[in-house]
Amino acid sequence: MVQADPRPPAGDTVTSVGDGGGDTRSKGLSGNSVGLLGSAVIGISTVAPVYCLTSTLGPTVGEVGLQMPAVFLAGFLPMLLVAFAYRELNKAVPDCGTSFTWTVKAFGPRVGWMCGWGMVIATIIVLSNLAGVATSYFWLLLGELTGSPAVADLDGNTPVHVLTCLIFIAVATAISYRGMTATKGVQYTLVGLQLVVLAVFVVMAVGKARSGDFAGSIDFSWSWMNPFEVPSFSAFTAGLSLSIFMFWGWDTCLTVNEETAGSAKTPGRAALLAMLVLIGSYLLTAVGTQMFAGVGDKGLGLGNPDTSDNVFAALASPVMGPVLGVLLFVAVLASAAASLQTTFIPVARTVLAMSTYEALPPSFARVHPRFRSPGRATIAAGTATGVFYAVMSFLSQNVLVDTIYALGLMICFYYSITAFACAWFFRRELRTSTRDLFLKGVFPVLGGLLLAAVFLKTLIDMWNPAYGSGSSVFGVGSVFVIGVGLLLVGFVIMLVMRRRSPAFFRGEVLTQATPALVVED
Repeated sequence: MVQADPRPPAGDTVTSVGDGGGDTRSKGLSGNSVGLLGSAVIGISTVAPVYCLTSTLGPTVGEVGLQMPAVFLAGFLPMLLVAFAYRELNKAVPDCGTSFTWTVKAFGPRVGWMCGWGMVIATIIVLSNLAGVATSYFWLLLGELTGSPAVADLDGNTPVHVLTCLIFIAVATAISYRGMTATKGVQYTLVGLQLVVLAVFVVMAVGKARSGDFAGSIDFSWSWMNPFEVPSFSAFTAGLSLSIFMFWGWDTCLTVNEETAGSAKTPGRAALLAMLVLIGSYLLTAVGTQMFAGVGDKGLGLGNPDTSDNVFAALASPVMGPVLGVLLFVAVLASAAASLQTTFIPVARTVLAMSTYEALPPSFARVHPRFRSPGRATIAAGTATGVFYAVMSFLSQNVLVDTIYALGLMICFYYSITAFACAWFFRRELRTSTRDLFLKGVFPVLGGLLLAAVFLKTLIDMWNPAYGSGSSVFGVGSVFVIGVGLLLVGFVIMLVMRRRSPAFFRGEVLTQATPALVVED
């Protein structure tokens, strides 16, 4: 298929606010394809709220008990602070490379390249996980609809599971390949379904809990919102790591900035809107499920280890009944499938930007002439995801599980670097107004410090073989080996690209810069 190379001729640049992005390049993407609502929906979809809730409610209760809502709020705080950094950087440099581009302009090509790598590898891990989840719920849903345990058990057949997973990845890749118009249309339906079913579930859970007819139900207490009642600091940090993962993906709103109407302001507003919808949904669901099921470790209790990895499967029928309960299975499948499709957006556009600025091979900079999407980068991401998941599934289930555990390290890595990049990029503006001081300096630095602390704590915990699946390599936890190993692989690839594209690494393509001071009326 013929594709166009979007690299502009010399002098063809896109100038941003205050000239901080004066050397950024047009990518040839389809402009004005997404508005505020569409951008926010894409951000919500990437996070996969219903899937995150069903897989995280149980483990979080296992760590912090009744303080689960408080820990969700605590995880929301650093993400909100980092979201301010993304918003301000996007105003100055609305580039689809986001973290990569901004970090290059703040700290130089090497730090920027590693930040971009952290984002890319984190997304590949998430994509493989989402494909696996969508596959599992597909067979589980078919088992519920047919009433046949044998059908549901097909998910445990590795060849069948992997083949189904590859089909999901291929379909998601094809939709993303067709550009933002196709993506947006699919997402309105899938995200709307998730949120409506989740709202019905919460209302019915609270109603049945208040009726007093169910053993284990408890009354709501405002003390659930107090993080200082968590039993220990280690329990708090463990719960915090889980809650931070639940917000990953909101920054997809920013990676479609070059395709969004009002690219300087709309993506930042969409990100904040998505964050508010997410924290509202998480808090209401946490309260509703705790009121209905309690936090015990028996029966329907959220602390029951037998159901903690899939809480909604256990609560669907007791809360919503056998008929409506099927909708909750559909919502989880829709959540994973929708996120699988939208998660291609940030990785494809980051790779597109890195290629456009000569940090990766030029072939990835090709944009489809009809769909105006990063076709080559999207196909590469889909292929990498399929190969990664298939190899890991046949090689060792423990390796696959430990790779998912290593995801938190990647997330904190590139989010924290981006937050610090904001403060450094705008360092000359921090004294111009109180607004600039806090939104461009204090808030991003605080968010970066919180995530850096989680990064270091996670790194220390990963050294212990008990972390994750319990596997080890020469006495070192396999999660540590995988997490650090993936970052080192990126470092090696960077060294290779340094020899192939010396101009980028000399700072001649995308330069370090700070925006000129602009006095606003």
